[in-house]
Amino acid sequence: MNQRNYQRELEKIIARHQERGEVPRLLLHSCCAPCSSYCLEYLSGYFWITVLYYNPNIYPPEEVRRRADEQERLIASIPAKHTITYVEGSYLPEQFYEAVKGHEHDPEGGERCFLCYRLRLEEAAREAKKGEFDYFTTTLSISPLKNAAKLNEIGEELGAAYGVAYLPSDFKKKDGYRRSVELSKEYGLYRQDYCGCVFSAGHLAK
Repeated sequence: MNQRNYQRELEKIIARHQERGEVPRLLLHSCCAPCSSYCLEYLSGYFWITVLYYNPNIYPPEEVRRRADEQERLIASIPAKHTITYVEGSYLPEQFYEAVKGHEHDPEGGERCFLCYRLRLEEAAREAKKGEFDYFTTTLSISPLKNAAKLNEIGEELGAAYGVAYLPSDFKKKDGYRRSVELSKEYGLYRQDYCGCVFSAGHLAK
């Protein structure tokens, strides 16, 4: 079975809208400012973007606030052909702990992470449906440590369930991750050294 090229699929969608003179509306779930930097630089040339910062997995609470503030600062600073707006979701960590219950000791990158993908993508799908967006997607695939195939699989499943198209993506392609590191340095962004949850930080939940 041929492995899908999500970047090529994204480029075809962009080209189709460009040919029609259309600028679709995109809800972009973001985990943090550094991961969103390249995504915003790239996608804002083709979409009206609303960034959704919804990450109940992040621990501790002060880390949530720090990342959210950096996200807002980046949006206010980065040049964009089309306006970028920002929405901050509720921080309810109990949602994350309930979603991953029984998987606390799974290895990093395993089923616990997939459940976390689903939790955040489902909120993005709900918001995209409510706001009548054309597409939704996530910045998560920019990380070399994240499973792009699984993210797209979950996103497309939720898109079908909520009636909003999931924008296929693998943002690490075309040197996306490298560019995100460059942009983080350029804007002086805080780059965390762990994914976000208490487990990825090497601790055990109380």
